[in-house]
Amino acid sequence: MLPQISQGLEALREAMSREHIDAYIFPSADAHNSEYTPEHWHGREWISGFNGSAGTAVVTMHEAALWTDSRYFIAAADALEGTEFRLMKERVSGTPTISQWLGQVLATVNGATVGVDGYCYTYCEAEALKSALRHSGGITLRTNLDILNTIWHDRPAIPQDKVFIHPEQYAGISCHEKLNLIRQALKARHVNGTLISALDEVAWTLNLRGSDVHCTPVFLAYLLIDGDKTTLFIDKNKLTPDICDYLRREGVDIDEYCNIENALAHYDSYNILLDPDCISHTLYNKVRCQEKIDGESPVVWLKSQKNETEIGCIRNAMIKDGIALVRLMRWIEEAVANGTTLTEISIDEKLTALKQQQPLFHSLSFDTIAAYGQHGAIVHYEATPETNVEVKPDGLLLLDCGTQYLDGTTDITRTMAIGTPTDEERHVCTLVMKAHVRLSRARWIEGTCGTQLDVLAHGCLWDEGYHYGHGTGHGVGFFLCCHEGPQGIRMNHKPAEMVPGVVMSNEPGIYLEGKFGCRIENLVLVVPDGKGVQGENFYRFDTLTLCPYDRRILDMSMLTAEEIAWIDAYHQQVYDTLSPYLTADECQWLRNACRKLV
Repeated sequence: MLPQISQGLEALREAMSREHIDAYIFPSADAHNSEYTPEHWHGREWISGFNGSAGTAVVTMHEAALWTDSRYFIAAADALEGTEFRLMKERVSGTPTISQWLGQVLATVNGATVGVDGYCYTYCEAEALKSALRHSGGITLRTNLDILNTIWHDRPAIPQDKVFIHPEQYAGISCHEKLNLIRQALKARHVNGTLISALDEVAWTLNLRGSDVHCTPVFLAYLLIDGDKTTLFIDKNKLTPDICDYLRREGVDIDEYCNIENALAHYDSYNILLDPDCISHTLYNKVRCQEKIDGESPVVWLKSQKNETEIGCIRNAMIKDGIALVRLMRWIEEAVANGTTLTEISIDEKLTALKQQQPLFHSLSFDTIAAYGQHGAIVHYEATPETNVEVKPDGLLLLDCGTQYLDGTTDITRTMAIGTPTDEERHVCTLVMKAHVRLSRARWIEGTCGTQLDVLAHGCLWDEGYHYGHGTGHGVGFFLCCHEGPQGIRMNHKPAEMVPGVVMSNEPGIYLEGKFGCRIENLVLVVPDGKGVQGENFYRFDTLTLCPYDRRILDMSMLTAEEIAWIDAYHQQVYDTLSPYLTADECQWLRNACRKLV
């Protein structure tokens, strides 16, 4: 077993023995229910060695297991090799849930107790786990123990970086206006106040940004709205005098991050709106008032529907991303033709350098996936010095990348041929393209959610027996989280309606383990599309991303006339929009890449 993992498990089990608990659970979460978390909360990675964004590690006195979804089956198996952790494949027939597994493993333990950090479980998650454990053998759940504080001796500190203002010229409306919109929404629900816990909601509301989470410009804080009073709970070392002045002008008080528990215990308005799917179990139970009203934060919908200023900025960000991608794709083609050695990491580094040249660049929006050959079948592959391979003049390169500009967040995937694709590669890639185009061309009636649209992408793959386990589309924030709710295009039900102003990804794929993978992704904007015959409102997608597809991976005989026409029209838009920003040689390359398919 790897020394660090072995030592961590030994220390954990000693602490479990002292605390009289029989198992401990490490989720992929922080105190704000974030998808991506500061290193301080990377306990699951520390104890197991698996660093994917989704997964849960469970350790008993004699066994250990890790649950993750299909995006990470291959990567998790590699990471857990040589450890005592057993891989549990979520949503695969025969895989027990965590509570079922614990019920089996702890069946002979009288009065078994399982520990979790109540800050890292939402109220709903903890209550559901508590109920499931009770039904799986009368197991007790303890939620008041952050065991990492006692065993992780070099645990990273909570970040201390300064926050900064996101100017209104990009945000579109002021912090004061946003607070008024939130209060109007609360008033409509007859609620006095709310606790905003999600980091992107805090950042959006205040028009502030930070760097506490890798690739995501947010900062650790809570925002408590109580009638006309608004209080930001944050480590004051993160605030400059200018930020303090700005917050005072916007009507926001400041208190220390660690004082949030006390503030909730002394909350004195009649009622408060709490999102039990977002607020930590610990903080939910700290609130003392006459009435807790469970419900979704009003910020979720306000933030997801981009205003006209944000939409204009996003279109500009897409131009910058398109310029960088066109230059990279041309560079790759020339390097392959000239026999220049390319690797996954050198491609990643070149793309980052090209993006950094663009105005208002802030950071990547996630670590670039440059996956060559069989690495493309690992959905969230990230090249390391140990896995980095040379990109040879055959096979496929899957490139998934995104950028944080001050004027927008981007996310794009292209699959490129390096040399001449095989018949199987072209067949699979064309199926993915058909799925991508069918969703791009969707038209739907008001009231439709993303789950109802998902079959448009999955359908043509299912016809030939192919499937992918990840979501087809996720919402995208505005200089915020690359993955944003409440909308989603995926098989499991997401009831949030697809409404104008929402930015989504469109990213079907096929992954053949040990061979190759193909994914094609654009970002799209939901826009009105007129009235139906009976007067209903209809909507459609307006594609935002600007980058050519690789025609070499397509089998034209598999595409319908409508699909070909859509791709040709898209390529014309890409050329018309990007060419004014390119050199003559770059324009010539782009003109060839965007020529009509037939």
